[in-house]
Amino acid sequence: MTTKNGKNHKKLDLLEMPKSERTKLINEVREKLRQRIAETKLWQSLLEIESISINGNTIYRENEPLSGLYSENKI
Repeated sequence: MTTKNGKNHKKLDLLEMPKSERTKLINEVREKLRQRIAETKLWQSLLEIESISINGNTIYRENEPLSGLYSENKI
C-alpha cells in the first residue's frame, strides 16, 4: 500500500488483530485525524485574517508579503 507521500505501509487485517491492539490502533488513527482537522481549521482561519501581530509587531498584512519572524536573542 502506497500513501501520497510515497511510503509503503503493510496492510493490516483488523479482523485478525487482537481486540486490544485493534482498539489502540483505531484510537491512534482517530487522534491523528482530530489533530489534522484542528490544524486545517487553524490554517483556514489564518487565511481569513487581514493582519497578524505578535507582541505588537505586525508580521503579516493583507496584500503584503509575510515579513517573517526572527529572534533578537543571540546565543
